[in-house]
Amino acid sequence: MGSDSNRMVDTALIFPGQGAQYVGMGKDLYENFPQAKEVFDKAADILKMDIKKLCFEGPKEELSTTRISQPAILTASIAALKAFESSQFYAQIAPKFSLGLSLGEYTALVAAGSIKFEDALILVKKRGELMEEASTKNPGKMACVIGMDIPAVETLCKGIGCEIANLNCPGQVVVSGKTTNVELFAGLAKEKGAKRVLMLDVSGPFHSSLMTPARDKLKDYIEKVQISQPALSFISNVDAELQSDPAAIKNNLIIQVNSKTLWEESVKLVSNSGVKAFIEIGPGQVLKGLLKKIDSKLEVRNIGTCQDMQALPLPNGAVQ
Repeated sequence: MGSDSNRMVDTALIFPGQGAQYVGMGKDLYENFPQAKEVFDKAADILKMDIKKLCFEGPKEELSTTRISQPAILTASIAALKAFESSQFYAQIAPKFSLGLSLGEYTALVAAGSIKFEDALILVKKRGELMEEASTKNPGKMACVIGMDIPAVETLCKGIGCEIANLNCPGQVVVSGKTTNVELFAGLAKEKGAKRVLMLDVSGPFHSSLMTPARDKLKDYIEKVQISQPALSFISNVDAELQSDPAAIKNNLIIQVNSKTLWEESVKLVSNSGVKAFIEIGPGQVLKGLLKKIDSKLEVRNIGTCQDMQALPLPNGAVQ
């Protein structure tokens, strides 16, 4: 993603999922970029809530709830994208791919011109509410298993009622299930050779069959939304394949709620196509960390703050 040439660099735009939120996200972009301000103001009108105050000031506990964090992350990510599109650096790249982790998939579809921001925001608000409702009825946890191969994790999951939820990067498997089952899994995994098992700071057993009630209710909302063929190459979480058919995209968004996400495979599909430059757009740097574990040679730049924007190189090697 160098700045010493006028050659357009083929690039993948990637978008974070739930858990990337933090108090203060998007505030400096809102104050310095009219494009970002417009996104936040529009989101506040659509959501009928003070999404700006929640993102900029918190409280953290409320921002971190599933029903708030999902529309908040989508809003902050699109605000960052619009600010980025106004930069001189953006003119140097050729976005080829758009993909996101779980919730980030909706942001990726907005970026690819497949779904309107307004429609995605309403859909994600409903998604968050339904997932929170399912989590209340079926309390559960998620845990990250480090240093244990997938077949071994799968075997252990089957024995105690847990499920693989995310395959994010090599040597790391996220499992999901009822609270007692995940806690039992954690103890047994360590006995069977896992290096570490980390409980994730999430409010429910996402990407598991315990989310089936949320999936079934969300289905009606997804089917009513207008989805077009993406202008960028879009990769689905549930099968790690290029997907351009609107009907298939809708179906995968429905399935995604209670299915495992194949992030590592999705990133490898981009890399194997020859694209090695990625731009993580939105709060945090979670995806950058995962990509470096998938392939240390991948180049990842973050766009989430004014500092990130100021660090963008210009054609003459200066900065914004």
